[in-house]
Amino acid sequence: MSKTSSVYRNLKRVKMAAKFANRRQKQKAIMMDKNATPEERMQAQFALQKFPKNSAQCRIRNRCRITGRSRSYYRKFGLSRVELRDLASFGEIPGLVKSSW
Repeated sequence: MSKTSSVYRNLKRVKMAAKFANRRQKQKAIMMDKNATPEERMQAQFALQKFPKNSAQCRIRNRCRITGRSRSYYRKFGLSRVELRDLASFGEIPGLVKSSW
C-alpha cells in the first residue's frame, strides 16, 4: 500500500489536468501553427508556462485502483501485478484465468 499523500497528490493532478486541458490545448495549437507569426507563437509559449506545473498531462502517474501502487501497473486492468494476480486467482476478472500446469 502506497502512502495516501502520494495517491491524493496524484488525484489532485488528474483534476487539475482535466480543468486546464482545453486551455493548454489551445496554446499548444498556436505554438505549433506554422502560419502564426513568431510573436504570437512566443506569446502562446509564455502563456503555457504560466499554467501550473501539475496541469500537465505528463505529470500524472498511473496507479493501482486498489492499493495505489505505481510500479508494475497494467493499463488494461488498472491494477498492479500483485492485485491482478490475486483477483485472477479468485476468478474475479472476467476472461482472465491464472495458468497452472
